[in-house]
Amino acid sequence: MRIADDEFERMVGEIFDELPDDMVGPLENVAILIEDQPPGARPRLFGLYSGRPLTRRSVYGFGELPDRITLFRNNLEASSSSVEELRARVRVTLVHEIGHYFGLSDDRLRELGWA
Repeated sequence: MRIADDEFERMVGEIFDELPDDMVGPLENVAILIEDQPPGARPRLFGLYSGRPLTRRSVYGFGELPDRITLFRNNLEASSSSVEELRARVRVTLVHEIGHYFGLSDDRLRELGWA
């Protein structure tokens, strides 16, 4: 399934805004990006956290780039057959990548149902 760019961006913003304050409130210096994963890239991902988790940092230094959460729109859309399913996948992916920001492993995220 495919939706318009602005609809997808709006969906991501709405989902982010609906997340609990105790989850998103502590996020600091994190950019949320929407991209397509290049064709042929393996593994195919729904999202990717790039940065230094809170469990491995002290403070940001002057001029340090933000951490990034990238949502791979093409993979999310390709695995969804309805807007409701896409919305659910985006939410789980966003929560999963935020979990990595807090230092949670993939195993722990699966235990919590965020994978």
